[in-house]
Amino acid sequence: MERRLAFRRLTDRLAGCSTTALSAATSLLAVAIGLVLLARAWPILTTRPLGELLLSTTWKPLQNAFGYYPFIMGTLCVTGVAMVIAVPICLLTAVYLAEYAPRRVYAVVKPLIDVSAGIPSVIFGIWGVIMVVPFVQRIASSEIGRSLSRLPFFQIDNPTGYSVLAGGIVLAIMVFPVIISVAEEVIRAVPVGLREASWALGASRWETIKYVVLRHAAPGVLAAVILGFSRAFGETMAVMMVVGNVPQVPRSLFDAAYPLTALIANSYGEMMSIPLYDAALLGAALLLLVVVLLFNLSARLVLMRIARYG
Repeated sequence: MERRLAFRRLTDRLAGCSTTALSAATSLLAVAIGLVLLARAWPILTTRPLGELLLSTTWKPLQNAFGYYPFIMGTLCVTGVAMVIAVPICLLTAVYLAEYAPRRVYAVVKPLIDVSAGIPSVIFGIWGVIMVVPFVQRIASSEIGRSLSRLPFFQIDNPTGYSVLAGGIVLAIMVFPVIISVAEEVIRAVPVGLREASWALGASRWETIKYVVLRHAAPGVLAAVILGFSRAFGETMAVMMVVGNVPQVPRSLFDAAYPLTALIANSYGEMMSIPLYDAALLGAALLLLVVVLLFNLSARLVLMRIARYG
């Protein structure tokens, strides 16, 4: 009997140690990837000032000129357009699913949203080339486009449709499931007592949602938006297929752009004999990793705060 108990204790300890080791290894994976990228990017970080790398607009590998600024701005512009489009739609959808949707509608819509999160990004890219790019092209060549061209950030110098706007539309659709799912869960988690107290004071249903539910759920909704931003910021294939891939600083929604992710995907493995070219591309990958990790960490901290303090 004692031997059986000792054997069980030993197996429990081994199981506990193994699961702890696996959890630690998984947690340290991002750190390991970051260290590898840092080691490979170190040559360019030591030979070029960080300010020059981040702010220079010149990208000429044959002349050992590596400026990330056009690619950073391309990434930020496409991601910013995507979030401007996605956030209002996602929040209204989350509010509808959490507060208004009948059970039958919820049972149909929610699984469809969750399933759409698993669609490969290349499918979104193909759909963007087939549907979104021609749509943007028609806008650019229409009377509406000529009217918009008089406004700042809407000048039409690139009527092809491969643009920041096309990339933003595709990215917005891709981040819908992330933001909607998290925001809907956060809104649904608001205590029923707060709603009932608001109704007892004579507030309407919408006033209760606007002034009570959304205010209480604001940190969680912000975390959902941050997670969506991280998802959009690191997207590669779909954006690369519709954004135009021109290394310039976009000045209009109709201008082509060249995000960092597309730069790495298109260029890595080519002309590696050029000094510092490999280090420059891996430096761009390190920059992407750091930004995405920071945004994900901030979102996780917000969600942890909600769970701790309610």
